[in-house]
Amino acid sequence: METGTTGGTHQPAWVGLPEGLLKLRRLLLVVWMGLLAVATGVLLGLLAGPVWAAFALVWVAAMAWCWVLLGRNWRSWRYAERADDLLISRGVMWRQQTVVPYGRMQLVEVTSGPLERRFGLASVQLHTAAATTDATIPGLVPGEAERLRDRLTELGEARSAGL
Repeated sequence: METGTTGGTHQPAWVGLPEGLLKLRRLLLVVWMGLLAVATGVLLGLLAGPVWAAFALVWVAAMAWCWVLLGRNWRSWRYAERADDLLISRGVMWRQQTVVPYGRMQLVEVTSGPLERRFGLASVQLHTAAATTDATIPGLVPGEAERLRDRLTELGEARSAGL
C-alpha cells in the first residue's frame, strides 16, 4: 500500500506492539526503583535519622512518573509493511519514522534475551548497507517476529534480485 492523502492512495496498516513489552518494562521499573527506594530509605534512616529516610519517596514519585512515560512510549511504537518498504514509527515528543526499503535489507535477525523469552517476546532487527538505517522492532510475539523475518527476507531477496 502507498501512503498519501489523495483519492486513490491509502494509509499504511499500522501494527502496534504487544502489551507484554509494556508489562516487562514496567516490571523492571518497579524492581529497580523499588530497590533504590528501599536502599535510600535504609541508608538515610541509619546514617541521618528516620526523618531523612522519607527522601526515599523521591524514588516512588519517579517510579509513578516513569510508569506513565513507559505507557506513552509503548503506544508510540508501530510498524507497517508496504509494497516496497517497511515503516517503523516511534517517539512521543520527538517522533521518528524509519523507512527501510526491502531491496536494501542485508540481514533480518530475531533475538530474544532471557527476560524477553520469559515474557514470550522477541525483537526483529533489520540490517542494511548503511549503518544509520538499521532498525529494530522490539517486543513482538515470537511467531509474529519469525513471520516478519521470513517475509522481509523473502521480499528483500526478491527486490535485490530485481524481481
